[in-house]
Formats: sequence, C-alpha cells, structure tokens
Amino acid sequence: MFKEIKQVLQEQFQYRDLIFRMASFEIKAKYQIHYLGAIWQILNPSIQIAIYWFVFGLGIRGGNPVTTKLGEVPFFLWMLMGLIPWFFISPSIVGGSNSVHQKVSLVSKMKFPISLLPTTKLFVNSFQFITMLSLLFIVLFIYGIYPTLHWIQLVYYIGCLFIFLFSFALLSSTIATLVRDYQMLLQSMMRMLLYLSPILWDPNGDRVPDWISNILKLNPFYYILTGIRSSFLGESWFFEDMTYTIYFWLFTFALLYFGAKTHLKFRNNFMDYL
Repeated sequence: MFKEIKQVLQEQFQYRDLIFRMASFEIKAKYQIHYLGAIWQILNPSIQIAIYWFVFGLGIRGGNPVTTKLGEVPFFLWMLMGLIPWFFISPSIVGGSNSVHQKVSLVSKMKFPISLLPTTKLFVNSFQFITMLSLLFIVLFIYGIYPTLHWIQLVYYIGCLFIFLFSFALLSSTIATLVRDYQMLLQSMMRMLLYLSPILWDPNGDRVPDWISNILKLNPFYYILTGIRSSFLGESWFFEDMTYTIYFWLFTFALLYFGAKTHLKFRNNFMDYL
C-alpha cells in the first residue's frame, strides 16, 4: 500500500535540485516579458483584495468588524488572513492539475520523473505566497497584532497546505491528462470553493446554521484556512479539535495514496493522450 507513495516521495527528494531549477526558470520566464516584471506578484493580488474588500467589507458588511474569541477584528485584516493563502491554493490546484499535460513533452527531452511537474508548479506559486505572506506580517504589525506562541502553528498549517496540494495535484494532473474536460470542471469548482470556504464570510458569526457549517467543514480548505487565521489571532491550538484534525489527515493520505497509485499506473502512457 505504501510502495507507490514511497516511490513518488523518493523521486521528489532525489530530484529536489532539479525542481528548484525548473521552478526558478519558470518564475523568470513568467515575468520577463512584462514591463513591471515581478511587481505583478504583488500588484495583481492587491487589486483583487481591494475589490473583495470593497464588495464584501464595505458593501455587504457595511464596514462592520468580525467578532472573534479575542474581540473584534477589522474585516479587512480578517479577510487577508484567508485570502492570501487562497491566492496560493487556487493557482496551485488549477496549475498543478494542468502541469503534466502542459509540459509532459519536456520529460522526453530531459528524462526526469513526471511526478516532479506538479511539485514544480507548487514551488513556482510559493514565491508569490511567501511575498504576500511577508506583506501580511507587516499589515498585522500596523494593526497592532504581534507574534504569539500560537504563530508557531503556522509552520504546521502551511505544511498541511503543501502536503494536501501536492497530493491533490498528483491525482488531479493524471485525471486532467486522461480526461481534458476535467480541467474546465476544476476551474469552475475552484471559483465555487472561494465562496464555500471561510474566506469572505465568518463561519461563526454570519448566522450559518450548524448543519450547513458541518457540511462545509468537509472541505479540507476549511481546516487549513481557519487554522491559519486562528494561529494569527491566537484563538486555539490544532490539537483542541482532534476529530477534525484526524479527518483532514485521513482525507489527505487517501488523496496521496490514490494520486501516487494512479500517477504511476498511467504515466508511461501520458504521451498517448496528448
């Protein structure tokens, strides 16, 4: 059962230098044709943040803050804690799913495991994530929110995020190569998940019925996003809700297993589906 997982993980470790080189090259190629270059790493998400804050913060909420266990938090700040991770999640899901179909021909020239392609896409997107996360720290300091012991959990939740995205991309990239309609369906699903995840609405204070909240918790991004936000605000520890933590890791392990198994089964025939 663990043979497939072990093989895929060994490939990531063995070719880790190649992953970094390919990711670095893709980042440079992505922005070299633009006048503003890497500034778009900040400018593009900043424009989206401004739109969401105007519509949801000033429009729907009327500028009202979000009530947390530790008091009221400005909606703009609360929204940033969920939206910045989402700007990493969404392109990693969509781009990771398309990574094999997009660059499988490169493998025939360079001779490296195809399982590196989804991982490379994750590292490409992580550059923007780290940049935006650094800006979030600055904004938090401006609002008077400083590091606490709970911030240690960010390492855990960001680790959860990377492992889940890798597991999902491994499975999804295989499906997207075999069935091209899947990529279009996935893009629509990600647009829907933006509003089904606790990014622009408060799961505790926006009058969400318990039965709906329990259904929404089946979304693994719910676990990660609320965990990151709780870490910043010092609300709770991840081990306080072990049932939900166990559910997340079982879900992620299942994705990793089926992703590795499916990938290894079909990867020698990927060229036939192009």
